[in-house]
Amino acid sequence: MENIINKIKSYYPVSDESIRLITSCFKKHLFPAKTILIRAGKFDRHVYFIERGITRSYILHEGKEITTWFSLEGDAVCGSWNLYRNKSGFEYVETLEPTVVYSISIESLNNLYIRNIDIANWMRVLQQENFLWLQDMHINRLILPVKERYIELLQRFPSLFQRVNLGYIASYLGTTLPTLSKIRSETKS
Repeated sequence: MENIINKIKSYYPVSDESIRLITSCFKKHLFPAKTILIRAGKFDRHVYFIERGITRSYILHEGKEITTWFSLEGDAVCGSWNLYRNKSGFEYVETLEPTVVYSISIESLNNLYIRNIDIANWMRVLQQENFLWLQDMHINRLILPVKERYIELLQRFPSLFQRVNLGYIASYLGTTLPTLSKIRSETKS
C-alpha cells in the first residue's frame, strides 16, 4: 500500500496509527483492464484507493462517452453522488490497465472521520484540493484554447500520455482526436 500511504501523507501529516486504522478497513481487489468499478445508476457505497493502475471516469451523453477525470496511483475514486448524496450517480469509472485497488465502505470511512481527527483532516484537505483542481479545470475550459489545456495536462501528468488512449485524452480536453494529434505534432516541433 505504499502508493496509497504516500499519497495520503502528501496531503496531510496523518500519523502512523491513523494510517493503520484506515488501512485495517481496506479490502484488496485486483481488476483487469476495462473493468467497470462504478456504474451510473447503480448505488455503490465504497471508495476505492488505487495502489497500482489507472482509472477513467466518464459520463454518457447522447450515447457518447465523455471523459471527466483520470485517477492514478495513490488516488481515491468513488461516485460523487454515492459519497455525498447517498444515492446512485451519473458517472462510470473503469480501469484502463490491470489495477490493484483497496476499497473501504463509505460507512466505515464516515465512522473514522468521527473517531479520528487525522483522518477527518486528511479527507478535508483532499476534498479541498480536488475542488480547487475541478475549479481550475472548469475555468481553463472556459478561457484557454485546447492547445494550452493540452500543454498544462502534459506538464502536470506526463505519464498519462504513455498509459491512456489518446481518444480518452481528447475527450477529457473537450476536443477531437484529429485536433489533438495536430496539437501534439505542433508542440513536438
